[in-house]
Amino acid sequence: MLYVSDLRRLRSFLAVARERSFTRAAEQLHIAQPALSRQIRQLEQELGVRLLDRTTQYVEPTEAGHLLMERGAALCEEADRLWRDLRGFAGGERGTLTIGYSAGISYETAPVLLGALAERHPGLTVDTRLMSTTDIVTGVADGTLDAGLVRCPPPVPDMVRTLLRLEPQGVLMHAGHRLAGHPAVHAGELAAETVLLHAREANPGHYDAITGILDRAGVPPQLILRQLSFDAAHTPVAHGKAVSLVGESSAASLPSQLVWRPLTPTATIEIHLLTRGNATTPTVTRLLRTASDTARTHGWLHPAAATAD
Repeated sequence: MLYVSDLRRLRSFLAVARERSFTRAAEQLHIAQPALSRQIRQLEQELGVRLLDRTTQYVEPTEAGHLLMERGAALCEEADRLWRDLRGFAGGERGTLTIGYSAGISYETAPVLLGALAERHPGLTVDTRLMSTTDIVTGVADGTLDAGLVRCPPPVPDMVRTLLRLEPQGVLMHAGHRLAGHPAVHAGELAAETVLLHAREANPGHYDAITGILDRAGVPPQLILRQLSFDAAHTPVAHGKAVSLVGESSAASLPSQLVWRPLTPTATIEIHLLTRGNATTPTVTRLLRTASDTARTHGWLHPAAATAD
């Protein structure tokens, strides 16, 4: 069995064997020469073999000493890597993060944040899960997830909501829609439209935020509820049966028959990073710092300024 004290004596031997001198090795190791000589004697006694031939004029490794030089150096290098890796866990540079996010965040927000996390902290292993908002909130609360990305999450005791993005909303519609040629759509122009929306129980906060946009514009909501939890084709919209209010991040990956136009006046939806308030691990701390920096870099909390750029 190898102990830390053995490693210390091994490093002392390697220094002497490399330098072929106790004096130079002691200077390199910043220890007194008698202490260094004592460490080498202890190592030889423990191994039961002479490692160095010493005279007043030279120091030369024995055959056993040459073997220890060859394999001992590799052992010390591996020990150094092990210590660095273990310290990485303590500082959050290594470890595993389990992050859940909902479908609406998978277009841009989640990939950009996860990309920044991989770039800044390559030692972290990130396990991602596409989940419903309800399951994300439950997972963060019970510890199944370390964090979650959610639109308009509900307040939950002992859970921290960190605002990550204020995402401008717009109207998603068929390319042949009467409003598709407009550079922007006023919310009041949706009075005659059927709006596609998730059922309220799927995410009450998001449902209330979307219907609130319509209410403030004096538009009585005419709603059709989504039948699928995730429908990348936006089937009812593609068939001309409805329009939908969605974030600007979805505009980059739309089917060719759909268009997205920003709402006026500007309306935003909150995207939060959820974490447990009583379980801030070093890895979660690094996630929160990365999220803050990413939001600042991309202007996510100041969407009007980001658009102007």
